[in-house]
Amino acid sequence: MEVLWAHDGPVSVRAVHAALDDRGLAYTTVMTVLTRLANKNVVKRTRQGRAWLYEPAAGREAYVADLMLEALELSGDRGSALVHFARSVSSDEADALTRALDHAHRRAGDGVGPGDRAAPSHPPQDPDTPRQPRPPHGQRGEDP
Repeated sequence: MEVLWAHDGPVSVRAVHAALDDRGLAYTTVMTVLTRLANKNVVKRTRQGRAWLYEPAAGREAYVADLMLEALELSGDRGSALVHFARSVSSDEADALTRALDHAHRRAGDGVGPGDRAAPSHPPQDPDTPRQPRPPHGQRGEDP
């Protein structure tokens, strides 16, 4: 993924293999890994002549956020996991999270941010509306 993120556009297997030359990987190994990543929608591939070109399906930040969400799904208690996470971040990271949550609430149109103690920090879930399951990794429609 690092090689793909380092390029501005689609990259051939040959170019990825060349960039990883110091690791001693076989060309077919690189090709197999890229094919598997494409099958999992982690990378996009397009045909150019007889070769496939690969590029990330999402930017590094969106990919890492997706991994964090997948890890959160493994928790038996998402709220507790989030509290433990929040306690482990630096004050700068906590400020960034607060700004992101404020922005998310403004976009949602509820006008309530996490700093507003008089109101809930998230809109209540309508009990008659079923929760939508999260799509599998790589199929969440993140912007690249």
